[in-house]
Amino acid sequence: MKTTVSVIKADIGSVSGHCIAHPELMEICDDVLNEALESSILEDYYITRCGDDIDLIMTHRRGEEDEEVHKTAYDAFLKATERARELKLYGAGQDLLSDTFSGNIKGMGPGVAEMEFKERPSDPVIVYCCDKTEPGAFNLPIYKIFADPFNTSGLVIDPSLHDGFKFEVFDVMEHKKVILNCPEEMYDLLALIGSTGRYVIKRVFKKNGEIAASISTERLNLMAGEYIGKDDPVAIVRAQSGFPAGGECVEPFAFPHMVSGWMRGSHNGPMMPTSEFEANPIRFDGPPRVIGLGFQVSDAKLIGVGDGPVDLFDDPAFDATREEASKIATYIRRHGPFEPHRLPSEEMEYTSLPGVMEKLEKRFEDME
Repeated sequence: MKTTVSVIKADIGSVSGHCIAHPELMEICDDVLNEALESSILEDYYITRCGDDIDLIMTHRRGEEDEEVHKTAYDAFLKATERARELKLYGAGQDLLSDTFSGNIKGMGPGVAEMEFKERPSDPVIVYCCDKTEPGAFNLPIYKIFADPFNTSGLVIDPSLHDGFKFEVFDVMEHKKVILNCPEEMYDLLALIGSTGRYVIKRVFKKNGEIAASISTERLNLMAGEYIGKDDPVAIVRAQSGFPAGGECVEPFAFPHMVSGWMRGSHNGPMMPTSEFEANPIRFDGPPRVIGLGFQVSDAKLIGVGDGPVDLFDDPAFDATREEASKIATYIRRHGPFEPHRLPSEEMEYTSLPGVMEKLEKRFEDME
């Protein structure tokens, strides 16, 4: 029997702007997921937050895109939204584009990453959750984990990794996808995923088809037709025994690479890896954050330490990364509304910029 890990996230209300999800909202989600556990829809779950996003990490036996699992998540977010509105939290229910569940949560606002697999004798799984950025923020670290031998030495010295991996890439603008093999098509892959706003890694597979990683690729502005909040993606990565080692899976985040998002989803900034406790994007609503949670999956149960998972970035070895991210944030912030801090105009079509251009359109004159 196979196990499915589903991670579904949503921003449904925050305290003091876009900072932190209110604990009461997480408690309401916990009540709903516990009912699903008691009724055998779920096998196990863990609820966390990254900034103002609530992340539901669930295990079950029902496969991907299961209606009952997706409805459980949506019901949890919907009930928590009612409380968020009572508390007048900021952005209450902003990621819920409909009050009526339509059978699948995809396209309804929340982000979704799922994978179904047959458990190995030991199955370490890492869940990454972001705030203040877009799905393409995972392109660089996922590439480095599964295709860069300077990050993942196992690609060179481990026979079980030496054949490489297959990358499923989504074109989120044209709604198309392509699968590229690495290392054979590495340069083709890089040619696409360097354009992080359009080409997004959705899944990674071993050459035999076994799932290795899954990333949420929902783009809120494309679904809503206007800017209502950044996508804040999540990712699931399997580690060890035929996959990159746990240390190889966290190493890319030691580099605070530049990602799109931050304030109003309209700025570039460094990705800062933090503990769950420090996942509070406050400076200019940022800089963008990522947390990493390590589990063992055993008989569809999430095995951690104490009451939760291993908090992978709660490690002084990442202090230098956080300091570097802070320095980069200071440097890039001094650009104010100028590029490259502000996103290029083609990425600003869901902000106020189109309105400005419309207002000024008649005042533009042809140059001689």
